[in-house]
Amino acid sequence: MSTAVAEKKTTLRDGAFGHATALSCRECGHQTALGPFYACPECFGPLEIAYDFPQVTREEIEAGPRNIWRYKALLPVPSDIESSPNTEPGFTRLLPAANLARELGLTRLWVKDDSTNPTNSFKDRVVACALSAARELGATVFACPSTGNLANAVAAAGARAGMKTVVFIPSNLEQPKQVNSAVFTEQLVAVDGTYDDVNKLAQEIAAEEDGWAFVNVNVRPYYAEGSKTLGYEIAEQLGWRLPDQVVIPVASGSQLTKVDKAFRELITLGLVEDKPYKVYGAQAAGCSPVSTAFKTDAPAIRPVKPDTIAKSLAIGNPADGIYVLDVCHRTGGAVEDVTDDEVRAAIVLLARTEGIFTETAGGTTVGVLKKLVETRQLDPELETVVINTGHGLKTLDAVAGSVGPAATIAPTYDAFVATGLA
Repeated sequence: MSTAVAEKKTTLRDGAFGHATALSCRECGHQTALGPFYACPECFGPLEIAYDFPQVTREEIEAGPRNIWRYKALLPVPSDIESSPNTEPGFTRLLPAANLARELGLTRLWVKDDSTNPTNSFKDRVVACALSAARELGATVFACPSTGNLANAVAAAGARAGMKTVVFIPSNLEQPKQVNSAVFTEQLVAVDGTYDDVNKLAQEIAAEEDGWAFVNVNVRPYYAEGSKTLGYEIAEQLGWRLPDQVVIPVASGSQLTKVDKAFRELITLGLVEDKPYKVYGAQAAGCSPVSTAFKTDAPAIRPVKPDTIAKSLAIGNPADGIYVLDVCHRTGGAVEDVTDDEVRAAIVLLARTEGIFTETAGGTTVGVLKKLVETRQLDPELETVVINTGHGLKTLDAVAGSVGPAATIAPTYDAFVATGLA
């Protein structure tokens, strides 16, 4: 955020960020005062939120609202967060997926279905936390660069909050996602280029313009914490225990690292039993820099130019990619990728086994789950959770050529019998 807004850090109201105490560098550990900062002043490493958590009980959490604010004591938000207009995302369903499990050869499988969030993707979670930070920091414009779902969530949240909202997307984004953003804001800007080009532009604007809060740029540390609520909910909905294995899509990589952070926090706070768990990352083959690095045991992520139908995962230079590698290595998981054809097939598979219509990111995750089982990288006997991050109505073109009427017939009984469907 610009200097004009950054100066307001000295006038933050008490408890503006809840039990958050500082911004801590993930590389060197240097701590910075809470404010609109995302890079360490010492080493330029990424910053994340540090806390002094209170004693929190399961009962206190369960008594909270049926949205992410039931976990407000564990997030960088004020205690009165519910009083500020927001989209109230979260506490989405965790569905037993016996049909898909049987198809894939798994014993116990769950789908964490985030397609039922207010704008039909998990991005509503992170945006809600970013909106709170933008308010507390005195921002006047709420903005983001996006591959689609984030633009939808920011535009809707900004409208709900009554803030000026500007969202930037690649110009070749799927039409449904463009419409889903434009319906909430007049300030939708399409940029000729990849997401990485759009993100670079956002960083330049954030450095030059006063009062702009870019959710995944200058308030990114607060924004990213919203993904922890996925991990919290999974554990709570499983009866306050951790799954053995979890498969998570990887775009920037933040979601995967924050779900892991949530699991570790729950263990530290004594809310769940300490136990081993494995974290797996899912990418599309047309944009798989993290998967490639994992398979080759590379020490760094090599950026790529995305070429995949999974546009919501099409980040060629993922900010948290190296930390995804750390988590997957530490937990004994892996990062895998699947082709666009496998993504399409997995979308149809999930729909026809569990009645869940997922977008291409979810197709990537289910496709990777299938591949992990087939290649024996994932234990089919262990309890597994796969995360569906968005609704298939956002990416209809991906499967439009693969599904359709079984037959076109005359309106007669004889014509119906001739189809062989009786």
